[in-house]
Amino acid sequence: MKFSDIFKLSTRMFKARTSRTLLTILGMSIGIGAILFLVSLGYGLQKTLLNKITTSDALLTLDVTEAKSATVFLNRETLKVMAEMEGVGEVSPAYQLNAQGRLGDLSADFSAVVVKPSFLKLGGYRVSQGRLLNDESPQEIVVTSTVSRVFGKNADEIIGKEIKFSFLVPEQDKTGEVSKNSQVKTKRVESDKAYVVAGVIEGEDSIIYINSKSLDNFSIDHFSQVKVKCRTNQALGLVRDQLISQGFLVSALSDTVEEANKVFRAIQIVLMLFGVVALVVSAIGMFNTMTIALLERTEEIGIMKSIGASNAGISLIFVMESAIMGFLGGVCGVFIGFVSGEVFNGLINFIARRFGGESVDLFYIPLWFVLLIILFAGFVGFSTGFIPARRASHIDPLEALRYK
Repeated sequence: MKFSDIFKLSTRMFKARTSRTLLTILGMSIGIGAILFLVSLGYGLQKTLLNKITTSDALLTLDVTEAKSATVFLNRETLKVMAEMEGVGEVSPAYQLNAQGRLGDLSADFSAVVVKPSFLKLGGYRVSQGRLLNDESPQEIVVTSTVSRVFGKNADEIIGKEIKFSFLVPEQDKTGEVSKNSQVKTKRVESDKAYVVAGVIEGEDSIIYINSKSLDNFSIDHFSQVKVKCRTNQALGLVRDQLISQGFLVSALSDTVEEANKVFRAIQIVLMLFGVVALVVSAIGMFNTMTIALLERTEEIGIMKSIGASNAGISLIFVMESAIMGFLGGVCGVFIGFVSGEVFNGLINFIARRFGGESVDLFYIPLWFVLLIILFAGFVGFSTGFIPARRASHIDPLEALRYK
């Protein structure tokens, strides 16, 4: 038999048994759609969460702090050594000061984190309003949402406001380093210029981020934390080992992200299993359809065999018929899953906006997964048609012609 003849006989069910064929494809579509909906929800939640907590720069960054019983300290000399390590692209230090801020008639105590602008970028910080620090405007600051509430303002209202500070600066010893004992002396230093709020970061602590360039006159040579950006993922582990061997405490956001990815992979597998249940039910329905088709066409099979049709040709007709239904079920299932996700996502965002929240995209469908699930649907169709096809190829022509 020619392939064109086999294909025509395989697709004849759309005309001969239209309703039953379409319902079988619909059953397969619902199963595939359920898998796509649930798995894309898992991918969407993972992508949304990771986009909220990290950036590409943050994934290549190590957070370095001193050990409690430190024998090495984070000072300018140490920073120079870190910057010269192989694989290190950038080193960004930070130190903390107690500060009192005044906005109009209100004043409050805050923790001032003095940083380079790159520190916030490497830490994956994102502003809810305004912008982050930059080198061109050293008198700009970034505050947490708690600071704006302390001054009785919303995040958008505090942007552009001027705040004056007085800082409690630790006194340095004769070597130029800050004493590490608990009785360190401090001196109060009034800022001669007002700082302008450039951005707001969501946070529960009263923290103000100040550009270190505006406080160069303090000449602090002891840092509480350093962010070390590596050039590649491969260099990340090597640099970490070197820093740990020197006695520093090292952590990386990439570790947290990796743990989160493991959790989400488990969630995606669980969600997929729920979808597979629906797919198994639809596969049973397709197997039932192909079995009924075999019984209905037994006499037809006997006629084809009596005029020379081979067992392989007969078998191929049934396998191709089930594979086509599976493939079409996969394509329609992708459409159903995508539309269902968009509708559900729109409904959630509508509710979120009504209650003052922000819109999020809860669904994400990787292209490779779409192609994989369509091929998988075709394979399921092929598998459900294999046994009926095998039975059809072994039918005796004489018995088939007498079959009623």
